[in-house]
Amino acid sequence: MGMFTSINIATTGMSVERLRSDVISNNIANVSTTRTPEGGAFKKSSVIVEPIASAHPTWRMPFVNAEQDNGPGKGVRVKEIVKDTSKGRMVYEPSNPDAIQSGPDKGYVEYPNVNIVNEMVNLISASRAYEANSTVIQGAKDMFSAALEIGRG
Repeated sequence: MGMFTSINIATTGMSVERLRSDVISNNIANVSTTRTPEGGAFKKSSVIVEPIASAHPTWRMPFVNAEQDNGPGKGVRVKEIVKDTSKGRMVYEPSNPDAIQSGPDKGYVEYPNVNIVNEMVNLISASRAYEANSTVIQGAKDMFSAALEIGRG
């Protein structure tokens, strides 16, 4: 583990949380979008995150079985951004131009599957995780400064 490892790891976390915030903001902005270029109502997106593991055979994670231990991490990265394909809420609005014209759902409009309360909770969570990673970076900088001061003394 190098001197700047903790900063690099926290930076990957900040990058992921920024992207999560962008995706969540897009979901909130499209909470009423009933027509998209792909057709149909907007479908909410979610960010899938995975660890960046390093092959470091000499160091083991504490309290983790050897079979599950990938060594110390190098941070996180976005694996993919996925669309939730579940059906949105249906509202009876026969005068709406996006209303279904035939079948058992005639006159209903499909609204996005975005729950504004859940999205706000997710946004707060992403914001707090971003702040926590920022605090790690500041703590590492303070620790490096203190080490330099000790070396001068």
